[in-house]
Amino acid sequence: MAPGDALDPGKAFSPRPAEVWLEVGFGAGEHALAIREARPDIGLIACEVFENGVASLLSRLVPEGAETMTVLPGNLRLWDEDARLLIRALPAASIGRLFLMFPDPWPKARHAKRRFVHPLFLPEVARILAPGAEWRIATDDPVHQTWVGEVLAGQDFFAVSAPASERPAGWPPTRYEAKALTAGRAVLYWRLVRRG
Repeated sequence: MAPGDALDPGKAFSPRPAEVWLEVGFGAGEHALAIREARPDIGLIACEVFENGVASLLSRLVPEGAETMTVLPGNLRLWDEDARLLIRALPAASIGRLFLMFPDPWPKARHAKRRFVHPLFLPEVARILAPGAEWRIATDDPVHQTWVGEVLAGQDFFAVSAPASERPAGWPPTRYEAKALTAGRAVLYWRLVRRG
């Protein structure tokens, strides 16, 4: 996705989708590809700054040897820079759903400013989400779980349900979730709804 597409994100897709959704930090891409497959009417912008993640997702879409001849599916666009740059450029109320699935926890206090769920960044996230839009967050890191709970308790942009301890219906699994569960770590899943 080109930076100029952020001004009208629906225009970046072919055909123009009913809604545009955004995934921040797609890892190996399994969640993004499951969403793309399940909802062909939705345009998904999948953000990932790590080359290995982008390569992993593309390897699932592009047959070996066909790299120069294959184009992305019409309902998927990639953003390989910091997702915060894209969010700052998007128009108000332009995103219908946001996914933050198993982000890096940044456990040290001095790393708090790098966290995506942050009191100073929440107004920007809220700005791009349409009224009634859903934001899904999942994490297995106890420090991050505490941080998310504290940040969400101190805001009024979103209606927040108590986090679930099992993946809700309709949430595709991820590789990171499987690793966490195999290791015996407890996962929490938040569902936030943008207030109108």
